[in-house]
Amino acid sequence: MGALVVLLALTGVVAGVALLIRRGSRRQHIVNEVIQPHRLGATELGECATLLQFSTEAGARCPDAHRTLAAVAARHAGVSHLDIDLTNRPDIARHFHVMQTPTTLVLDRSGAVQTRFGGAPSRHVVELELARLGVSDKSVAPDGSHR
Repeated sequence: MGALVVLLALTGVVAGVALLIRRGSRRQHIVNEVIQPHRLGATELGECATLLQFSTEAGARCPDAHRTLAAVAARHAGVSHLDIDLTNRPDIARHFHVMQTPTTLVLDRSGAVQTRFGGAPSRHVVELELARLGVSDKSVAPDGSHR
């Protein structure tokens, strides 16, 4: 009987600790949060989509990610690429829970976050995400033929 009481008490303590840990680690990041460009120091977002890159001066992979994302944006009408340097903007890094650079958010036409990439995304996965959002490639005509 005594062992059963100890076991039940121990189970209760473990469950309580687990709830406290879970509550403390809950993120406040809003899924599909709508990004306001002026908060990032930008004037506007892309007409169809925005590739929002968070970088730092010390990020070794940030320049490659910048080149890739800029090239993808240039290939799609209505897509813009914003590269925000977080070196002196810890407030933005905290708000978006950026733990590594580069981090890229793909925003839809309204500025809502649709996808998040940690690290340097490949051109292929960014292209796939833009296609999922219905953004067409400049080199493909409306009838599907290549220009």
